[in-house]
Amino acid sequence: MPKTIAITGNGAMAEAMRQINPDVVAAFPITPSTQVIEDFAKFVSDGKVDTELITVESEHSAMSACIGASVAGGRVMTATSSNGMALMWEMLYIAASMRQPVLMTLVNRAMSAPINIHCDHGDSMGARDAGWIQLYAENHQEAYDNMIMAPVIAENMDVRLPVMVCMDGFLISHSVETMQIEEDGKVRDFIGEHTALNSILDFDNPVSWGALDLQDYYIEHRRGQQEAMNNAAAVVADVSKRFGDQFGRKYELFESYRLDDADRVVVAINSVAGEIKEVIDELREQGEKVGLLKIRMFRPFPYTGIAKALSGCKIVTVMDRSTSMGAFGPLFGEISNALYAADNRPLIYNRTYGLGGREMLLDDIKDVFAESKEYLDNGKVEKIFDILNVRGA
Repeated sequence: MPKTIAITGNGAMAEAMRQINPDVVAAFPITPSTQVIEDFAKFVSDGKVDTELITVESEHSAMSACIGASVAGGRVMTATSSNGMALMWEMLYIAASMRQPVLMTLVNRAMSAPINIHCDHGDSMGARDAGWIQLYAENHQEAYDNMIMAPVIAENMDVRLPVMVCMDGFLISHSVETMQIEEDGKVRDFIGEHTALNSILDFDNPVSWGALDLQDYYIEHRRGQQEAMNNAAAVVADVSKRFGDQFGRKYELFESYRLDDADRVVVAINSVAGEIKEVIDELREQGEKVGLLKIRMFRPFPYTGIAKALSGCKIVTVMDRSTSMGAFGPLFGEISNALYAADNRPLIYNRTYGLGGREMLLDDIKDVFAESKEYLDNGKVEKIFDILNVRGA
């Protein structure tokens, strides 16, 4: 039977890893993802999994070991955050380009410098072009569920790409929330057995990995990788539907909250969505037509579906919890691209918030909706980009 328990977000991800029972986990600790591997190491020492846990000297080595173990035919996982992901940078591209279905918990944390251990999305957004499927989670339950789905998505023969499941550092990773942990047997039946593909340990069928690939074929391999990423959207949708049928929790590529008749819409990612929903419910009681579009899958980006979902609104505020220096926020860029060819394109503008863990309170969200109302009433956006809650602003 499933269990309802109170657990941290990191603990929930460790439980998902235990149920997945990977062949290899290679990791190097970094705040705020350390507890994921600490908890999982206890499962290893207690004999609750069959995993080979490799403790390495750096995050670069962690991803290198994951790639090697995956090429050898194993189901492989890791966890990291922030500067740890940055140290993996080279290997992120190699894992994706070699089409290895590595799984990673990414606990979102600000990039240094100055040194900051709290949440923003600069790490995962910085890796958005590395070729990894990116799933984001509003809360503990969604993070856990995303990770249970991750191996099924990654190992699909139309995909064969790595997957990172992202959740907000401290806000989710270290907070305690009541959630449901599914029965081990049902989870393992849903995930299925891992099938090695072109393993270097299959001596009867020798293969080469990491070969030199110059101008003769490099672009064709990149095209194949792009096609696999394009295929991933349908696979994520199918796996999410099967998960919902099996476990009763429904997920789409993005969530539409009170969006059907909304004039003013906020687009956001991860934990802030919960507070936005609370404000929307309050404003709805006052007769205001407001709504939320919450991104779950950022890579591949569901342009067509989002354009359709936003087609009836009049103004969109895109909330980025990361910066793209010298440009608008990364989420804003994708939403703008999605809406570019829309017949009835809404007004759209960008607000950056929460960098380095700066709080975004309910009153701040109300101010965002009040600003969008003012712009809508005036028929134009006065300031297309701004950073919220900045001293002296």
